[in-house]
Amino acid sequence: MAGPAPLAGIKILDLTKLAPGPHCTMILGDLGADIIRVEEPGEPTGRRAEQAGTSKVAAPRPSASPANALARNKRSIALNLKSGPGKEIYMRMAQRADVVVEEFRPGVAKRLGVDYETLSVRNPRLIYCAVTGFGQTGPYRDLVGHDLNYIATAGALSLIGRKGQLPTIPLNLLADYAGGGMHAAIGVLAALLARHQTGRGQYVDIAMLDGTMLLLAQALSAYFGNHKIPQRGTMPVDGGAPFYNMYDTKDGKIITIGSMEPWFYANLCRALKCEQFLADQYNHAKWPEMQEEFAKIFRTRTRDEWWDTLTKADICTGKMLTLDELEHDAQIRARNMIVEVETPAGDKVKQVGISVKLSDTPGSIRSLAPRLGQHTDAILADLGYTPEDVARWRGEGAIK
Repeated sequence: MAGPAPLAGIKILDLTKLAPGPHCTMILGDLGADIIRVEEPGEPTGRRAEQAGTSKVAAPRPSASPANALARNKRSIALNLKSGPGKEIYMRMAQRADVVVEEFRPGVAKRLGVDYETLSVRNPRLIYCAVTGFGQTGPYRDLVGHDLNYIATAGALSLIGRKGQLPTIPLNLLADYAGGGMHAAIGVLAALLARHQTGRGQYVDIAMLDGTMLLLAQALSAYFGNHKIPQRGTMPVDGGAPFYNMYDTKDGKIITIGSMEPWFYANLCRALKCEQFLADQYNHAKWPEMQEEFAKIFRTRTRDEWWDTLTKADICTGKMLTLDELEHDAQIRARNMIVEVETPAGDKVKQVGISVKLSDTPGSIRSLAPRLGQHTDAILADLGYTPEDVARWRGEGAIK
């Protein structure tokens, strides 16, 4: 019988809007934390309007779509932090919270009066996680940026792509989600464990630059050892080698090969009837010829035909699935990584599943993305405010 969720009872205030912060709090919410999204009342203005693609015409918040996994397992309070009542409400919430996650530019939280130094006086056990591009220190701390800028500065972009071509932009996966969101979740979990030992909260400074650089730990270690700068598209694991590569197939799809170990490489040569290359795995002079021959052979059969043949021959291989194919893949279905969830209206939506599989205290999807301010009244009642307070502040525009 499953026990309580691992983060049950942990209250988190989420002031984030763009990818890394919501990804962090989604992970924590999936693991049972009570996430309260603190959102601005009304329509986006200024830069928020630009980011949301809105102007004077009201548009639905994409984050409120039931299909948006980043907003699941969260409640929403619409709060104007620049108003007196809004700040008072937030301070009371922060006194009772375990964690705050924000992604303001450095200095903004202090100008609003909701920074760690202010909040920790009232709540010494508070863990305050700030996610930014370049961090809270250093000459770049105040610069604006996005994923592409951070992975470029971190050195990651220089390693991704084909030889003789511009680097390949890997969506916004590395800095936003891995370097930012996942590292923020790790930082919060570590701080919660430390608080269990010390009784004190602390400040968690997450820079997407730092997180991306940590993803390069092996590449940087190799460089510091031999002082050779890798040239993209020439290395064994970046498309330079014919035995660790991707190939077009007869049906216009793609099969991937990862036969690094000599025994897997030997299996590949035999399956392709290319035994003449058995002794040439790391003979770089032969790689262009091997690549051309492998490509010609792979075009003779469909992707799925090759998959069946290669897996039976104990060869490292994978079908390149497009997003519309994922939910039909047997392994993805077995791992529950595409799930169907019912909306309050009784409709069904599909979302990505929960990646961390805990045997005794599993995570879960308990609710879908909330409407703006959907839980304002309930949260304020829990804080001890009266219906009269709520009505007055709503009339003043401090809440919604």
